Amino acid sequence: MAGKVRNGMALVRPPGHHSQRNAANGFCLFNNVAIAAEYAKLKYGLQRILIVDWDVHHGQGTQYIFEEDPSVLYFSWHRYEHQEFWPSLKESDYDAVGLGKGKGFNINLPWNKVGMGNSDYLAAFFHVLLPMAFEFDPELVIVSSGYDAGIGDPEGQMNATPEVFAHLTHFLMQLANGKLCVILEGGYHLKSLGESVCMTVRTLLGDPVPQITGEMAPCLSAVESIQNVRAAHKPYWKWLAYEDTSFLQNLSTKSHLLKKANSNPSTEDESQITNNNNTVKVERFLELHMKNILFPVPPIKTATTGSEGSEHFLPEHVQLVKEMDETEIKTLVSGFYADLVKEDKTLLSLGSTFVILDKILKKEVCNGIAASPTAALSAAVALRHSVRFGFQRVLCVFVGDMQMIPNTEDGKMLIINICEKEQSRKTGCKHYISLNWKEDAGGNDLFSAVLGFILPVAYSYQPNLTVIAVGPNRNLGISGISLLVALLRGLAESRVFAVIENTETSLMQSVAKALVGASTPPFGIYVPPTQEKVNKIKALRDQFQQEWKMLQCSVNDGTSRN
Repeated sequence: MAGKVRNGMALVRPPGHHSQRNAANGFCLFNNVAIAAEYAKLKYGLQRILIVDWDVHHGQGTQYIFEEDPSVLYFSWHRYEHQEFWPSLKESDYDAVGLGKGKGFNINLPWNKVGMGNSDYLAAFFHVLLPMAFEFDPELVIVSSGYDAGIGDPEGQMNATPEVFAHLTHFLMQLANGKLCVILEGGYHLKSLGESVCMTVRTLLGDPVPQITGEMAPCLSAVESIQNVRAAHKPYWKWLAYEDTSFLQNLSTKSHLLKKANSNPSTEDESQITNNNNTVKVERFLELHMKNILFPVPPIKTATTGSEGSEHFLPEHVQLVKEMDETEIKTLVSGFYADLVKEDKTLLSLGSTFVILDKILKKEVCNGIAASPTAALSAAVALRHSVRFGFQRVLCVFVGDMQMIPNTEDGKMLIINICEKEQSRKTGCKHYISLNWKEDAGGNDLFSAVLGFILPVAYSYQPNLTVIAVGPNRNLGISGISLLVALLRGLAESRVFAVIENTETSLMQSVAKALVGASTPPFGIYVPPTQEKVNKIKALRDQFQQEWKMLQCSVNDGTSRN
């Protein structure tokens, strides 16, 4: 809070989130997170604190302490199984939304079956937590960081792999101007616990986020729980005001309860043997898995080209690299891009694109930013150049009029064009999506589009590289573009190439700040979406959710994983 460090992690034992005001509970003596929140309110006068509890058990102690307090937004997902799993409380279900003035500030997302994975956790963030968190606008974020929600844990029995915690941490770092305090709770599989803690700490330190693994489709039970949470909280949140929400009573997991009730109690010893074998299997799996997903961090975080003096307006840690030689540019263009480049004056401007992109593709730099007189041309060349280099999935988010739309039918490129006027071309193609959006003059209303549509599509696609281009007639302000860059940096091992047309200094500064990740760029004043915009997102969701399954947030949305 004093500004000496941006974030931190406390490796404390015993855990705390079950402990109540006047009683220890569930191995917890003091509620560490609740004490930290009260201390921050008392010492620093904070009025909005977000507590995210991703432990596999419900932190009922934290809920009881703050359930009447609107200054603390408490979010917990937890293994519930229709009240069968400890602490087996009715008030751990989705309809416990808080009491009195605290109504709407207690969010319970119950997992009604075991085996929840990376896509289920991400869906919960996209469709429940993050929209609420950005609307709440916390001054501090505290995480009850239990890793019994990870793979191999005998308590949780979930399937989420360690890198998912890097992604969740990355999202939370975009809130509260980066003021994030992660406090250890549960975790009972030592290898899974250790790797998950390591992923969290690396992200807090600013390392690139590893590629997420697994099928990007939430399971049916997860979608049911998400739908019920959204319905329960609709009366309390502006972002949900125009969403179609309805409660589900006949949940797909009710039949699991009957099977459980009829199971033979003598199988308990056999179950213990299975658990022991499973621990060894998970250790072997994690050994191999971490080798596959970890990668050397490039020596340079963010690169740009530019004249002497550029470093005075760009943030620290942005490194200037030398422009490409004119002869080299002409040789490259004539060999591979002659059909795109029609004029000599545009040809030379591609030097910045080539030199920065090559350094990203060769993993010499993590990400980069270039100014261009023709962003559409630079984006088209960057996409083709990346595919030619061997990348199989390149995401391009283009803000403004995209005069050149590459062929996306082979699936090696996915283009999301955020433009003021509807684009009639290629509307039926799942790899070209036109998002007609004009930013609200009073603040940033892009949150709903980014969280409800762009991020779920991007995570469904799982790109190897992200290209973000800002072209003519851009319909978003600096705050909306900064939000996009900051959140998309979690994809593709944080490989992002940003190209900006005829830019003003302030936009370049803000995008560079988001790429460096040294501090959170200002996202502007939160503005809830209008009914028209909510309907627009819903129509796109309906159109594309069969292909991009992370869009699903209600059971009417289509087929989920079983």
